[in-house]
Amino acid sequence: MRTTRLHHLKLAAALLCALTANAALAQGAKPAPAGASTGSATGTAAASTPATAGGGFLPPASSSANVIDSIRVVVNDEVITRNEVRGRVAQIGQRLRSQNAQLPPQADLERQVVESMIVERAQLQMAKEMGVRVADRELDAAIGRIAEGQKLSVQDMRNQMEKEGLTFAQFREEIRNEIMLQRLRENEVDSKIQVSDAEIDTYLAGEKAAAAEKVEMDIAQILVGIPVNATPEQIAARRARADEVMRQLRTGADFAKIAATYSDAPDALKGGAIGWRDPDRLPPLIGDQLRKLSPGQVTPVIKSSTGFYIIKMVDKRSLAQEQTAAQAALVQQTRVRQILMKATPAMPAAQVKAKLAEIRAKIESKAASFEDMARQNGQDGTAVKGGDLGWIIPEDVVPEFASAMDALKPGQLSDIVESPFGFHLIEVLERKTEDQSKEKERLRARQVIRERKLGEAFEDWAREVRDRAYVEYREEA
Repeated sequence: MRTTRLHHLKLAAALLCALTANAALAQGAKPAPAGASTGSATGTAAASTPATAGGGFLPPASSSANVIDSIRVVVNDEVITRNEVRGRVAQIGQRLRSQNAQLPPQADLERQVVESMIVERAQLQMAKEMGVRVADRELDAAIGRIAEGQKLSVQDMRNQMEKEGLTFAQFREEIRNEIMLQRLRENEVDSKIQVSDAEIDTYLAGEKAAAAEKVEMDIAQILVGIPVNATPEQIAARRARADEVMRQLRTGADFAKIAATYSDAPDALKGGAIGWRDPDRLPPLIGDQLRKLSPGQVTPVIKSSTGFYIIKMVDKRSLAQEQTAAQAALVQQTRVRQILMKATPAMPAAQVKAKLAEIRAKIESKAASFEDMARQNGQDGTAVKGGDLGWIIPEDVVPEFASAMDALKPGQLSDIVESPFGFHLIEVLERKTEDQSKEKERLRARQVIRERKLGEAFEDWAREVRDRAYVEYREEA
């Protein structure tokens, strides 16, 4: 089914903030429905799940404005109202229907939505307490990049959103919140992950010893979470719930619907879909079970410290063998320099281009040196070095610059090149080719190990934030 432009905008915004939770299986737990009706403080009675990427981009249903509002949940010193929950539920239901997904029962859908909103609110509160801020100019730049990614002006994007029921002011605050959450997670989780050389050596040795075919698996999950410091009785009850889920799956129940109904993971409302993953990058407990499956099959119930998992292998595909250390990874490097000038209200683009054309003619005729012209006219950090960028590879620069650079011979000047940074005059000084296979191999290993650690660390952190929050569920009067 054709996706709306607003949905594309939400995806673009989510990519802008690139949440790290997608790098590993989601783990976490939340309160059983019975605890939601006590009307008393539940404190740490529920375990947490990370806020879903894009969860803050759901506009309120237009009908909710006509409903008398009241408090649904208290999270520390803030409240989530029933109208907020109704709006989020309505929009997620609309999204699921647009994807032809089966909707879980309304009560289960609302329970999932409420928990995700609690997690999101608790993390935002923590971000504010720690002084995480997003200035208006940063927010404007982020929104501009989102619009540019959709090939729209900001005004056109605003008009499109408002046609589909989302006010621009609300959209701005949702983007601000997403950026705040990303910065909080980078500070609290990402920056603390360390990978040692010994870990890389061990990983590479194990990878070379493994003879199994490299594959990727398209997977989905159901998680029945276990509260932190759960009693044996609570663990037994959650195990019984997981066993009931498995019984329904074995009798032919739709996995996506069961996930949306029972799963405590943040992707429950997407039918548990995780997407394509390298099993080597999953926790070994899960990766080992998945290797035994064929497409369409599910694992047995897998117990972890955070709950009981059931994983479905949706599909599997082979990957080409990656280069070994013995195979050369030859990379061409270019030593290059530039003169970068930017258009301003006082000097519009046409004048900048004319000025650079004049500079180019002086250099070509030997009337001036490139270094002197860069120092006098360059508008970036390389100007003081005569425009010298040093040795770079194409991936180091924007595509427009890379294309122009690669087309030049040593000693040759480019025409005027326009990029998102301004207008460039480029000169290639020399080139060399180096074998970077070992460096690339170790970099890849470092990234894989970091992904594994990051997934576990993020879930531990997210659960701690959720468990520290004071949460009180309110009965409807």
